[in-house]
Amino acid sequence: MTRLDGRLTAALLGLIVLAASLLSDALVANSFLTLPLVAAALVSAGVARWGVPRLRQLKLGQVIREEGPQAHHSKAGTPTMGGLLVVPVGVLVGGLISPGDPRLLAVAAVTLAYMAIGAVDDWRSLTRQTNTGLTPRGKLLLQALAAAVFLIWAAWGGWLGGGVPGDVGLPFGWVLPLGLLIWPLGLFVFLAESNATNLTDGLDGLAAGCGAIVFSGMGLQLMLRGHGGDPALAAFCLAMAGCWLGFLSQNRHPARVFMGDTGSLAMGAALSAVALLSNSLWPLLLMGGVFLAESLSVILQVWVFKATKGADGQGRRLFRMAPLHHHFELGGIPEQGVVIGFWGASLVLVLAGLILRP
Repeated sequence: MTRLDGRLTAALLGLIVLAASLLSDALVANSFLTLPLVAAALVSAGVARWGVPRLRQLKLGQVIREEGPQAHHSKAGTPTMGGLLVVPVGVLVGGLISPGDPRLLAVAAVTLAYMAIGAVDDWRSLTRQTNTGLTPRGKLLLQALAAAVFLIWAAWGGWLGGGVPGDVGLPFGWVLPLGLLIWPLGLFVFLAESNATNLTDGLDGLAAGCGAIVFSGMGLQLMLRGHGGDPALAAFCLAMAGCWLGFLSQNRHPARVFMGDTGSLAMGAALSAVALLSNSLWPLLLMGGVFLAESLSVILQVWVFKATKGADGQGRRLFRMAPLHHHFELGGIPEQGVVIGFWGASLVLVLAGLILRP
């Protein structure tokens, strides 16, 4: 794939998301999605263009793990921590659309908290010149703490579960009453989703493109629910979609910057927060199916290896390499081909989520 291919595919994705927002604004009452999408995309693209050289000057170059695909070793030194450039843009634009909605402050706070956790992780990795920063236990503990504060905040405001605490909406009008189990479920969603988006960030433009698609889908389904929808959270979702589309201007193949844990953890936290406040856990599960598949591939790879490990310490591998995108990459599909395929899968899953929304 050439540089032109990366530019065209990113532009096509942007046009698809823009067309969906314009259609929603034209046909759905109270829909106000295009302005936050376009504003966040343009500002993020400008900030990313300005910021990438600064990240390079600070020598924030990505450390590539030795056991990863050999083709990725040429990416060593590409600036990372790009999430610092665009996540605040999405949060700010999304919050300014409906500044009177107190839920947006909670969503913004947990998104920025996860961005900060990712930044610490990335910084420690860079200063130590290894592919690991925080210890897994320390990282999970910080994520759990930020999630717990958000859940308490949301419960105090009466926002958890879209104002119906303990009830999870499912397709066809079904409702799953969880009661107090919504608390451990909410904590699990934050940890699972943020780490799933983190695992997806492994190819040029993969996580950013999938994130833009899923945020757009979440915003659209919030406006298609009837009863006026949820314009505030929907606009926030489209602002976050816009920030990732803007980031693609520098992150598309061949990438000039990576989002790092700084961006990927924030992405997962924002999706989790919106889903929990709007009773959209089912749409997130379905629309974010690529994130789920990436996470499950790692879990299954480890489980199969341990279950089949012999006396020599070697076991079988279910995939050529995990996460899942590396399996296809090592199967001979060009990197950008894998990315476009995963974007396409996300688009199909978003359409399914819109059809099967609660």
